[in-house]
Amino acid sequence: MESPLSKVVELRPCTQGYSLLVKVLSAKPVAVHRPGGGGGFRQGQQPQMRITECIVGDDTGVVVFTARNEQVDIMKVGATVELKNAKVDMYKGSMRLAVDKRGTVKAAESPSSQLRVKEDNNLSLIEFEQVTMVM
Repeated sequence: MESPLSKVVELRPCTQGYSLLVKVLSAKPVAVHRPGGGGGFRQGQQPQMRITECIVGDDTGVVVFTARNEQVDIMKVGATVELKNAKVDMYKGSMRLAVDKRGTVKAAESPSSQLRVKEDNNLSLIEFEQVTMVM
């Protein structure tokens, strides 16, 4: 059974299992590196990792999405994208949406050019503070 679509405004820190339909507003490459560091390419070494930070959103708000490797090719500005089993990671106190190997990132089957994005509600600009409670 298909899980219902979530909205960006429903995202919460350190949660997972979201299915979203979002529009890509921007995509900025931030890194190309080899896992494990090191110099030249060696036999059997993993290929370079590509990372792009994208601003994605729907009619409730926007959030930063961290695209990795083949996801980078799908996250083109203006594209409408389906994210399945997305999770919310925290980076320097702000939310970042990501999809790991347990989820999928694909171009929407019926791209909704009518998808209006509420750009003035950026959830990644909200700073969260970790509070440890002792009982």
